[in-house]
Amino acid sequence: MAEYETILAERVGNVLKLTLNRPERLNAASIQLAEELGAAFYDLDGARAVLITGAGKGFCSGADLAARGERSPLEQKGGSHRALQNFYNPLVTQILRCPVPVVTAVNGAAAGVGCSIALAGDFVLAAKSAYFLQAFVNIGLVPDGGSTWLLARAIGRARATRMMMLGEKIGAEQAEDWGLIYKAVENEALMDEAMALATRLSEGPTVSYSTMKANIQTALDGTLSQVLLAEAEGQRVAGASADAMEGGLSFIQKRKPAFQGK
Repeated sequence: MAEYETILAERVGNVLKLTLNRPERLNAASIQLAEELGAAFYDLDGARAVLITGAGKGFCSGADLAARGERSPLEQKGGSHRALQNFYNPLVTQILRCPVPVVTAVNGAAAGVGCSIALAGDFVLAAKSAYFLQAFVNIGLVPDGGSTWLLARAIGRARATRMMMLGEKIGAEQAEDWGLIYKAVENEALMDEAMALATRLSEGPTVSYSTMKANIQTALDGTLSQVLLAEAEGQRVAGASADAMEGGLSFIQKRKPAFQGK
C-alpha cells in the first residue's frame, strides 16, 4: 500500500479506505491532496470498493491552492483555471468513473470542491451535523469541480440554483430529504454504517456494479436509444462474468452467492 503525505490509505478487507488528512485545514484540498487522492484511485490494488472520509471535524472545506506557497488563486492570473483543468477536474472524473463502488462518509463541512468530491460517490452518507455548501457567490466566483452538473442532476434546477446563488448551508437531513445524498446518520454511527455499506459492496458482483455505474452515466447524458444499447452491451459483459455464473448457480441451489469480483 502506497504512503502519502496528505491522505491516509488503508485496506480493510476488500475496501480501500481513503482519509483526507489535513485536519488543521479542515482537509482543504491542496493540489498535492488532489494529486495523491487521484493516485490512490489510479491504483486500487485489487480493492472492490472505496470509502472516502475526512480526518478531524471536517470532510473537506474546499480547494487550497496556496498550500505549496503559491499566491492565492485570486491574485494569480489563471491559477484557478489551471488547477481545475490539471488537478481537480481529473480527480472528480476519476471518482465518478471508478470501476468499483465508492462510498463517501461526510463527517463535517463539504464545501466547494469538497462538496464535489463528496457527491461524486455512488453512496453519500453524512453525519447529521455535516453540511454541504457552495459559497463561491460570496467571493464573486462560480461553483466548480463538477458541482453544477452534480447538483442540477441530483436535486433539480430550483434547488441547485438556491444552493449556488444564495450560498446556503444544506444540512445532512435536508440533503437526504432532497435526494442529494443517500442517508443522514447519527454522528457516532457514521463510520460504522459507511464501512458496513462499503464492505457489503466489496463482496458483491464487481463487474455488474461497474457496468451499472457506466450505464447510469449514459442515462444522465444520453438518449433512450443510447441507454438501451448500453444496457444490452452491459448485459453481455456482465453475463460473461464468473460472478454471473455464480449468481445463477446460487439461485438454483438456493444459497447465498459467493461473488469473487470477476
